[in-house]
Amino acid sequence: MWPRSLRALDAQLNQSNYYEASVKRPAAASPLQSALQADVLIVGGGLAGLSAALELAQRGLQVVLLEAARVASGASGRNGGQAIVGYACGQIPFEQQLGAADAQRAWNLSLQALDLIDQRIAAHGIDCDRVHGYTYVADSARKARALRQECDELQQRGVACDWAEGAQVPRLIDSPRYRAAFFERRSGHLQPLKYALGIARAARAAGVQIFEHSPVTQLRRGATLVAHTPHGMVKARFGVLAGNCMLAEHGPGVAPEIAPRIMPVGTYIIGTAALDPACCERLIAAGAAVCDNNFALDYFRFSRDHRLLFGGRVSYTGRTPAQLQHLLRQRMLRVFPTLQELPVQFVWGGFVDISMNRAPDFGRLGDNLYYLQGFSGHGLALTGLAGQLVAQALAGQAGHFDLFARLQHRNFPGGPLLRTPTLALGMLWYRLRDALA
Repeated sequence: MWPRSLRALDAQLNQSNYYEASVKRPAAASPLQSALQADVLIVGGGLAGLSAALELAQRGLQVVLLEAARVASGASGRNGGQAIVGYACGQIPFEQQLGAADAQRAWNLSLQALDLIDQRIAAHGIDCDRVHGYTYVADSARKARALRQECDELQQRGVACDWAEGAQVPRLIDSPRYRAAFFERRSGHLQPLKYALGIARAARAAGVQIFEHSPVTQLRRGATLVAHTPHGMVKARFGVLAGNCMLAEHGPGVAPEIAPRIMPVGTYIIGTAALDPACCERLIAAGAAVCDNNFALDYFRFSRDHRLLFGGRVSYTGRTPAQLQHLLRQRMLRVFPTLQELPVQFVWGGFVDISMNRAPDFGRLGDNLYYLQGFSGHGLALTGLAGQLVAQALAGQAGHFDLFARLQHRNFPGGPLLRTPTLALGMLWYRLRDALA
C-alpha cells in the first residue's frame, strides 16, 4: 500500500534537487485568504496548469490559479528535462481507437508541442538551457532490432535520424553498454524548473492571479464552480484540474471519478560533480539527451554546467528504494565505467502520473470542468500542449482537445488496496525481461 501521505514523501525527495539548487525562486505567492470571482479556476501550478493559465489570460479571461505547494514544485520542476517527440504509449492506442487519420493528427500535435516550447522561450525570454538533440540507445541484439524499427518509423514520419550500430555507436555515445543507437534533432532537453518558472512569470504578466500554499480541499460543481481552500474560496464559470497524481492528496472528493485512472510512480535522478566540457562531448555527441528502450529505462544528459544528470530507477510502491544514490550510481557506471571517480552531489525524485495504457487522459466532467492527466513520463512537452488545447476548447475551438478526449481509459485493476501491488508485480516481470534480453 502507499504511505499515508504521498505529500510528505514527495517533500522529502525534493531536498537535494539540482534544479532547485541552480535557480533563485521569487518569494512565495501569498495563500488565498479571501473570496474571489473568476472566469476560470485552475487547480495545479505545474506546467499544464501554468500553460492553460497563460493561454486563457492571453485570450482576455480572468484566471485564478491555486497551487497546493510552490509553483512547479512537483513533477514539472523535478523531471529528467527531456522533451521528446510522440507519446509514451506510442501511436497504437491512437490508431486503434481513433483511426489512421486522427492518429496522424495526434502525432502532428506532438511535434507542435515541441515547437510550442521554443515559441514560448522566444516570446517570453525564458533562459532554460534549451538544447536540441536526442539519442536513443539499445543494450542487446533484440532491443537493437526494436530500436531500428523505431528509427525507421520516425523517418517515415518525417523525423530525420542518424543510425549507428556496432563499432559506429561511439560516434554518438561512448559507452560499452550499447549495441545500437540513433540520433534526431526534433527532441532535446532543457532545465525544466527554469522553464516552468518562466511560464509562471509570463502568466502573472498576462494577469493571472497565482496563489501558492492554497490546496483545493473541496470543489462544488454546477453552473458555477466553487472551490474551497483552507482560508479562501473561488467561484468560477469554468475549471481546469491540472494536479494529476497529487490532486487527491489534498481534496479526495475533488474528482474521485478520474483518480483511479492514474497511478503515482516514483522517479529518481542523481547529479554528479561537473566534468571537463571536452569529456562531456566525447561521452555524448552534440550535447544530446539519451534514453534506452528498456521498459525500466535509463535516461541521462549533461547540464549546462557539465554535470551528468542520470535517472534510471522507478518505484511503483510509493517507497523510496533503499540506498537510492548507490543504486543510481551503479546504473550510471554500467553506462560510463570511466566515471568511477566522479562524485555524486545531488539525488532527488518525485512522482509522475501514468495511465494504464500510457496514453494522455484529457476530458471533461460535466460541461464546465476540464481535466489534464496521464502524461506518463512525456509531460515536459505534452503539458504545454495540453494547456493550449484546453484554452482553445474553452474558447469554443475544441477539435484538438476532443481528439484526446475520445481516447478510452480504464481504472487500474485491484481497487485502492490491490492496484499498487498488482502494478509492482507487472513491473517486476518487465524488469526480468529487460535483464534476460
